[in-house]
Amino acid sequence: MPRTRLIGAVLALLLLLPSTSLPAFARKHNKKLPPAPAIQRMDERQRAIHALNRLTFGPRPGDVDRVLAMGVDKWIAQQLEPGKIDDSALEARLAPYRTLRMTAWEMVENFPPEQVLRAVADGKMPMPKDPQLKAVYTAGVARFNDKQAKKNAKAVEDADLLEMSPADDLSQEMKEKRQGARDHARSRALDLMEMAPESRTQNLAAMDADERRGFWRALSQDDRDKLTSDMTPQQKELLFSLENPVAVVNGELLQGKLLRSTYSERQLQEVMTDFWFNHFNVFIGKGAERYLVTAYERDVIRPRALGKFSELLLATAKSPAMLWYLDNWQSVGPNSQAAARAKNNGKPSPGLNENYAREVMELHTLGVNGGYTQKDVTELARVLTGWTLEEPRQGGGFVFREPRHEPGDKTVLGRVFHEDRHEHGQREGKAALEMLAHEPATARFISTKLAQRFVSDTPPPALVDAMARTFLESDGDIKAVLCTMLGAPEFWDVKEYRAKVKTPLEFTVSALRATDAELTRAQSVSDALNRMGMPLYGAQPPTGYSMHAESWVNSGALLNRMNFALRLGTGKLAGVKMDAAKLAGNGTNHEAQAETKPETQADEVQRTLEQALLAGAVSAQTHETIAKQLSDPLVTGRKLDDPPKPVNQGAVAGLILGSPEFQRR
Repeated sequence: MPRTRLIGAVLALLLLLPSTSLPAFARKHNKKLPPAPAIQRMDERQRAIHALNRLTFGPRPGDVDRVLAMGVDKWIAQQLEPGKIDDSALEARLAPYRTLRMTAWEMVENFPPEQVLRAVADGKMPMPKDPQLKAVYTAGVARFNDKQAKKNAKAVEDADLLEMSPADDLSQEMKEKRQGARDHARSRALDLMEMAPESRTQNLAAMDADERRGFWRALSQDDRDKLTSDMTPQQKELLFSLENPVAVVNGELLQGKLLRSTYSERQLQEVMTDFWFNHFNVFIGKGAERYLVTAYERDVIRPRALGKFSELLLATAKSPAMLWYLDNWQSVGPNSQAAARAKNNGKPSPGLNENYAREVMELHTLGVNGGYTQKDVTELARVLTGWTLEEPRQGGGFVFREPRHEPGDKTVLGRVFHEDRHEHGQREGKAALEMLAHEPATARFISTKLAQRFVSDTPPPALVDAMARTFLESDGDIKAVLCTMLGAPEFWDVKEYRAKVKTPLEFTVSALRATDAELTRAQSVSDALNRMGMPLYGAQPPTGYSMHAESWVNSGALLNRMNFALRLGTGKLAGVKMDAAKLAGNGTNHEAQAETKPETQADEVQRTLEQALLAGAVSAQTHETIAKQLSDPLVTGRKLDDPPKPVNQGAVAGLILGSPEFQRR
């Protein structure tokens, strides 16, 4: 669909989706909200849809009926016990991606970052003996040496011509040289396509590093996709590692995230994993984090997503990803042995770093108004000195360094933490974190955030109170707090039905699930999330991403959502396959269509897809707005004087996915 028509469709649908909710408007303008109406409970079908919308990344075809057949409460109880749910089909999808099972150290060894390649180039580390790994290191060292040569000589090699756009000011000779390189690469690619995938992989791996780099740069993305389409994940991994090993680690992480969110049967666990990762946010773009995030989500967050909050808090505090992200690994007590040694040697000490101490109080436990002071932040930072990392740039883990620990007593929130020589000071940090995890302010802060994620941007105070009481009474049992929320009438109030706007991640994954799409390559979905302002693992501030509607509802963001929906529906989203005809009723009888009026065809398809994608819950306004778009020849597939043609079911599906009803959960 051309951009002009796309914008018209979006603007039409935008008019149906308010830019902010009434509670948000009232907060902003200090208006008094009207008294809350009496709670009206959803009917059983609404309960099933609501549970699927709030506790999963969205229903798949047939899910509503399956939940109704099992019973909504029984299904919820099952989701609260993820270990008892068979997820072998997902594990089979994840199996080809080796890095998802690797430690950070193994990733650094197999997919070397620049500092490792530099050490090999300088002779400070040996070249691996394994042939495949040696090829990756050899290509990386050549890339590093080439980069250094360019930097020192300030020269531009011929290969760089391939990176320049046609608009750049090139001489005719340079343009011909670039075009010649592209023609040669495409010719070579055609020759390689005649080979079996294994032979093709070996030939590409055997190329000289400069030749291979120029070869890849000369190919379009479509050419690259065709060249690698029938390769195994292991063969693709080798080829991509030869060019950019770090990108392999991050690419498989993104692939794993989207595969889990889309296909896991343990949906509540994945939703809670996403919630806690956002709560204990780390940013993948900060140096070593590229190798630390995989294990952080896999080993720290997911196993504890429905466990005890105190255990989750302590695990994040000791995780390399958090220690690196908030700099606590560099924190040194001003009066510590390490500081004294540095002073005696005439060297500066890193000093006390308060970043983690501040965020663990403000964002992880007590909340902004949690009753702590700047002095408490400083004292907690002193308590947590010595919590550091062993060789962080090479994938090392947590270690406590007594010489870095600040000696003496510290006072946090009125509690004195005595220096404990027997435990080398590490016990102080654990005790302080345990104290924070059990504070009433923490119970309220965590309960509020959970209620905002699952119930409403402005959750009922009575519900938050009940959840906070359960938090304190159950020793911070996350599952128990969720049970209190799910057992409360406020959760099932009909006014909350499809009342929360989806975040970009929730929208994209729910669209994949609703259409029963087959995701083979995550890059196009990841790129769409970047355009929507929510790159995976890409929140730079420790606050993570907002869960409030006002952060995501604007015309630009919704235009990107509609663009994604139409690309998905019409089969133009690379690496994703979706059968709109199947959704619309397992195909269409074209002969019968030829005898049916085009407007009748379009209406039947629209109503069938509305039922499939929205469970029939579509407003008259939305239905009529979409119906008007169906007169567009690009949607009906029919020009003015043409005989009837089958309706473009994918475009109809895309418009429905972009509707206000699908934007909400």
